[in-house]
Amino acid sequence: MKKRILYLLVASVSLGSFVSCDIHEVPETSMSDANFWNTVADVRLAANYFYSTVPGLTTADVTVDNWSTDTYPNTSSNTISDGSRIAPATSADYSYYGIFQANKLIEKSEEVIKQGGDLTQINWYVGEARFFRAWYYFEMFKRFGGVPLITKTMAVDDPDVFKERASREELLQFILDDVDYAISVLRSADELNTAKEYGRISKTAALAFKSRIALFEGTREKFHQYGDYKKHLTIAKEAAEAVISSGAHGLFSISTTGSQGEINNNAYYNLFQEAGEGRANKENIMVKLYGVNRENSIISTPVQRYYEGNSVVPTQNFVDNYLMADGLPIQKSPLYQKPDKSMTHAQYFNKKDPRMSFSIFKRGDEFISSSNYTIPNPSYQRSGYGIRKYAKKDFWTLQASYIDRPVIRYAEVLLNYAEAVYELDEHISDAVLDQTINALRGRLPQVNVGTDAAPQYVAMSKLSNAFVNSNGLNMREEIRRERKVELAFEGHGYWDLIRWKTAEVELPKTLLGSYLFTEYLTSTGDKWSDKTVVNDQNYIVLQPASLRKFDVERDYLWPLPTSEIAKNPKLVQNPKW
Repeated sequence: MKKRILYLLVASVSLGSFVSCDIHEVPETSMSDANFWNTVADVRLAANYFYSTVPGLTTADVTVDNWSTDTYPNTSSNTISDGSRIAPATSADYSYYGIFQANKLIEKSEEVIKQGGDLTQINWYVGEARFFRAWYYFEMFKRFGGVPLITKTMAVDDPDVFKERASREELLQFILDDVDYAISVLRSADELNTAKEYGRISKTAALAFKSRIALFEGTREKFHQYGDYKKHLTIAKEAAEAVISSGAHGLFSISTTGSQGEINNNAYYNLFQEAGEGRANKENIMVKLYGVNRENSIISTPVQRYYEGNSVVPTQNFVDNYLMADGLPIQKSPLYQKPDKSMTHAQYFNKKDPRMSFSIFKRGDEFISSSNYTIPNPSYQRSGYGIRKYAKKDFWTLQASYIDRPVIRYAEVLLNYAEAVYELDEHISDAVLDQTINALRGRLPQVNVGTDAAPQYVAMSKLSNAFVNSNGLNMREEIRRERKVELAFEGHGYWDLIRWKTAEVELPKTLLGSYLFTEYLTSTGDKWSDKTVVNDQNYIVLQPASLRKFDVERDYLWPLPTSEIAKNPKLVQNPKW
């Protein structure tokens, strides 16, 4: 059900003014520091700025998956993915503006406390500021490693404006300290909902974020061979475990109705539709709020256009990760039918993990106002695949979407927990697999492994140690595979390659699209050219390996912007940039 109450007041804040906007009306006010920092309400309003920076579904956020091998930009290659980029002069990824705003709120909150402001309430918003300060630093940490650590507001002549880079260890500890403070003072998800403030950062959101941070660094340390990986994997495990034991969250589920075998449990699909919005869906831990509709909006996004394929299309490199219903990869499963000229695009989805059908368009899916989906459009979906998540016919007509974006889901927490448990001792019990990966599979609908004439519906097979051993599988690979398909097109793929140290293997590979099915060439509608470049197996070639590279000594870190190095002689560029 759509939101019918005001969940969150969103404010855009500049250095000297505040512009507030709520869902129902758009008043504008401007005020300076001299007459602003007086009440708890002022601190809250200042904290609202941070919510405007939560990553959403704009062009930049959608195309982050193009850095990996999961998707392709459709019209041209991505320089991060193919290794052709150069050090930029400037970069929005190297920015201290949000950090400045967080530092300012933390400092100014002391003035409000001195004027008698309620300490508990002020700490809620200081906790939010420190959560987001950690968020901003973590984004730079992933990219650049250590960066200058700025913990106060500064005038232009402050000597700390030109600081040297903090070490990786110093910056990580600072990030974790900020998150721990946030955990200690923030409200629970239910308390926020009761206060009609759904959408603000909760205690469990900070814990979930902590598990993400520590898993990233713990696995990076393990596979890049530095640091104390067990320390950080333990932090990741314990933070995820705290979210799980809190009882505040669970997997979104819709009860199956109708006769046995009806495929109508579409909870996974509805996570990315209006049905999955609000606190009634306890899987969403942190979200980017978009509002209700054009009349009652926080912000809109033209995501429907992007997900039709203008900016991002799935690759066969990614699609090959989907298991068959028997729990086996396509290379091992007797259910898998290798595509040939007699198969259709839609038939290729048969007998597979239902998340493939919920995440990628196939014939018959609701698509645009004039028609349901038929085959991929050769101009907009030239990989032969289109992303279905967030697609909604009504919003295609508007060319504006108001579906909230899950930024951290409970599913990610379960996957973080499973991976941290396994990587600590390279063993995971069946009990933990049932609690995590098998719980994710358990909320999926049954799959027809028979025929239309003689259907045979089965549940997705469970993952267990016996199953892995008897089928010659690798438990690490299966845990990672589950993460890939569950979190498909949600911005995790590239960073997983970086932390697992598999970018050097995966990124130089040829990027492939789907099999060039006969119906692509014979369609009376969006007909494909018979000159479409394919490999010897008849899969569409998006970018050959000859045009892709990855420098192990350079590309696991990003280059600092050259203008920043020119301004600050204490900054040292990352290796080989």
